[in-house]
Amino acid sequence: MNQNLGKLDRIFRFILGILWLSPMAPQFNAPWANTLVFIVALIALVESFLGWCGLHSFFKIDNENQ
Repeated sequence: MNQNLGKLDRIFRFILGILWLSPMAPQFNAPWANTLVFIVALIALVESFLGWCGLHSFFKIDNENQ
């Protein structure tokens, strides 16, 4: 598993993950939407630490040098 995320992309994902896991996360009336926001935040946070994104691999996108 090679890294395919650049430094800026990892920073943005980390910030998004932290914000959406905090009390400042968007809140919706539908419980499924709040669960979806939580899952996306967890995925973004994990990807920021790993430096690897499954969708980037699937679409053959490599931003490691950016």
